[in-house]
Amino acid sequence: MSGRDVRPSPEALLKEAARESGRGRLKIFLGAAPGVGKTYEMLSSGQARRHDGVDVVVGVVETHGRAETACLLEGLDVLPRRQIDYKGQTLEEMDLDGLLARRPALALVDELAHSNAPGSRHPKRYMDVEELLAAGIDVWTTLNIQHVESLNDVVARITRIRVRETVPDGVLDRADEIEVVDLTPDDLMQRLRGGKVYVPHTAARALDHYFSPGNLTALRELALRRTAQRVDAQLLDHMQAHAISGPWAAGERVLVCVAGTGSGPALVRYGRRVAERLRAPWTALHVETASRAELSEATRTNIADALRLAERLGAEAVTIPGHDVPGDILAYARERNFSHLVVGRPTRTGPFGWLRSSFATALIDRAGDIPVHVVGGGDPRTARAPAPPAARDVRPWPYVASTCIVAAAVLVGLGLQLVLTVSNISLVFLTAVLVTAATFGLWPSLYACMISVLAYNFFFLPPVYTFTIADPENVVALFFFLVAALIAGNLAAGMRAQALAARGRAGTTEELYRFSRKLAGILDMDDLLWATAYQVATMLKVRVVLLLPEGEHRGEGLAVRAGYPPEDELDPADLAAASWCWKNNREAGRGADTLPGAPRLFLPLRTGSGPVGVLGIDREGPVTDTTRPLLPPDQRRLLDALADQAAVAIERVNLAADVDRTRLLAETERLRSALLTSISHDLRTPLAAILGAASGLESYHALLDEAGRRDLLATIRDEAERLNRFVGNLLDMTRLESGALAPRMEAADLGEMVGAALARAGRVLADHRVEMDLAPDLPLLKIDPVLFEQVLFNLLDNAAKYAPEGSTVMLRAWHETLPGTERQRMERLVRLQVIDEGPGLPEDALERVFDKFHRIAGGDRQRAGTGLGLAICRGFVEAMGGSVSASNRRDRSGAVFTVTLPAHPASADMPVRTTAEDPPA
Repeated sequence: MSGRDVRPSPEALLKEAARESGRGRLKIFLGAAPGVGKTYEMLSSGQARRHDGVDVVVGVVETHGRAETACLLEGLDVLPRRQIDYKGQTLEEMDLDGLLARRPALALVDELAHSNAPGSRHPKRYMDVEELLAAGIDVWTTLNIQHVESLNDVVARITRIRVRETVPDGVLDRADEIEVVDLTPDDLMQRLRGGKVYVPHTAARALDHYFSPGNLTALRELALRRTAQRVDAQLLDHMQAHAISGPWAAGERVLVCVAGTGSGPALVRYGRRVAERLRAPWTALHVETASRAELSEATRTNIADALRLAERLGAEAVTIPGHDVPGDILAYARERNFSHLVVGRPTRTGPFGWLRSSFATALIDRAGDIPVHVVGGGDPRTARAPAPPAARDVRPWPYVASTCIVAAAVLVGLGLQLVLTVSNISLVFLTAVLVTAATFGLWPSLYACMISVLAYNFFFLPPVYTFTIADPENVVALFFFLVAALIAGNLAAGMRAQALAARGRAGTTEELYRFSRKLAGILDMDDLLWATAYQVATMLKVRVVLLLPEGEHRGEGLAVRAGYPPEDELDPADLAAASWCWKNNREAGRGADTLPGAPRLFLPLRTGSGPVGVLGIDREGPVTDTTRPLLPPDQRRLLDALADQAAVAIERVNLAADVDRTRLLAETERLRSALLTSISHDLRTPLAAILGAASGLESYHALLDEAGRRDLLATIRDEAERLNRFVGNLLDMTRLESGALAPRMEAADLGEMVGAALARAGRVLADHRVEMDLAPDLPLLKIDPVLFEQVLFNLLDNAAKYAPEGSTVMLRAWHETLPGTERQRMERLVRLQVIDEGPGLPEDALERVFDKFHRIAGGDRQRAGTGLGLAICRGFVEAMGGSVSASNRRDRSGAVFTVTLPAHPASADMPVRTTAEDPPA
């Protein structure tokens, strides 16, 4: 790292600043299993801190009946627990508010993964601990390794027991100290047999299942490894915050340096073996330089294959930009504390290969005390031959332009020859070389350098207009001019290549940013898939197809959902590759290891919860070699980034759909419960009346007089009609919700409809007065007479329920057009109002009265129904092209229900009232 600018890492400095910002410090006593002595060790350390004069308070400690643990509480300030009533039981929880008010220097909080009782401020105890830390209180707590979220599945596979209470890994990562409380399996099992962990019956069962020697050994290793990871991260943060170049060999880390040679896969496999022997994490690193554009397609493919192989073998594959490859590798290694470097031995080819410096030698010379493993290419009989350099696209225009620039420099030099010496005129040609290098790159700049030397010699060095050099000093000047021009041109061309590469990366980053913003604003799945297909196709110049699983639970096979250009179906080979990709969560198809004969390459769109779809790509034209990668490495990384963004967006839309589906199911369940409640009460009431009247008529027929028998028969008839109305409402609502309602529209007279409805509702309105105010010039209605009669009956029945006995129920009707407009006569409207003298409607219920199962308190409770009558009214009226609304009377208490329906075209010649105001209620 010598010669480099060594500065602290900003991220590490921010972490240290956060620890010094008044936040409390967290120490976790971590154990592999229950009973290892975590609580005992925490209390022992707490007693030691108390003797040192620290204010220590026990927030909550569970002794589980262990006498030796309970003894350690003596002398400590134990905060009383908070009592919570839950379902008739009294639960005890840590008093978080009391602890915050007491504000000790150190709080002891046992069982970090504990779930708090319902009604607590936080559902989990670790959230209570976060609040204590934010208040500046130091916290000591205990945790078992099986409660760490990321290890939950691992522990379940080991012990065959799923732990439900977990703690996020971030809590463990943010801990300032972790103390592993360890106990050998034999000692822990002896404690179990002695009754020091569980009661004898529970201990015997635990020994037979959870606490086996193999389980305890595996859990012990998990605890030690997880702690080692946290300690390694703390060491890395410390080195970066204090600009320590390292490496500190406190832990082993392996870095494999991937170059463009054919030995890349062998290099990766060797690095994997080294990391496995050392039981160390490892990373595969490739440094991308400005000369990447000059690499052949085969070389770039070798690099991509090696990085993908490293990922499959469990490494982290990293690509970084740079220009000094050995220096960049060493800077990366020292910054991240890598203790071993693995590099390949470069092969020197060509007649001047011996002149080139060895990359491995340069790395060894500058590595200092970091061990460097130099790996050969394996068996020379099977090693891949070095790839030839990439064929350059030789275009004449840059060289013609370079010639013109040098010619312009000659003209400028001839003009300046009168005032400048010959040596100064060489700067004009040097400028021309720099302009050419910055504009056209390396090779045109080298061409400009050569013709500049010739032009400088021909026009300005005596004897002029010849290529002869008479003065030896001019030979030296010309030589150094050539060297300066070559160096300057090379540097300028390198800067140009780096600028172009940076511009390309910036453009790609900008495209990805715009794509992510576009996805964030899309809520519809079809729009999301179309945007993804279009973005991938335009950025990578490929054809795209997107497949998503079918079925409600997304498990009934794949279906094509989007494509660019639009694609509706796949051939059998593509479909087989896509299905394999979906089932195995791995890429398949062209250029992949599985089903390489398929025309397309298929990649799984996956998130942390699994695959959500499949993305397929291919290029136009015939397929010549299905084993070669479809995309170069840089485009493949771009495809992976686009696929990751699309997968997250698809999962977001799926989650939103699942939430809507869950909400709909909850609403359906609520309505079903309301229906069952209604049926259990409102349908049982008329049934009970019918059964009671029928039983009385049967049992006491001979004792009853004629009037008594008629009363019982009338009760049976009335309650049967009431029951029939309830069942009819349920059937009508079922027809509405299923979409099976098809009105049979015809011309009908409103007066006849009102008369029929009043006759049907005669018994319902027997205790009320009915008044009618129907305009004499009403046109015919375009309605379904059966449905409209049911609407009128439901409105009259509703008025009879809520209006007191002896009150008046009024029906009023008129027809009108909209004011101030020239409307066609067929669009005339007829309004019908049903007005009662009941208590009226609450202002906030004027719309909700038409909801299913919605009832308003008040009125005659004996006549309460299922709460479907008004909902059916709205459904029937809207099916007939009309509308219904509710309001209150203005002159007195009472409700007004207004039905608006279109007039029949056959009434076109009838006179029309042209006011839109309702008559006063």
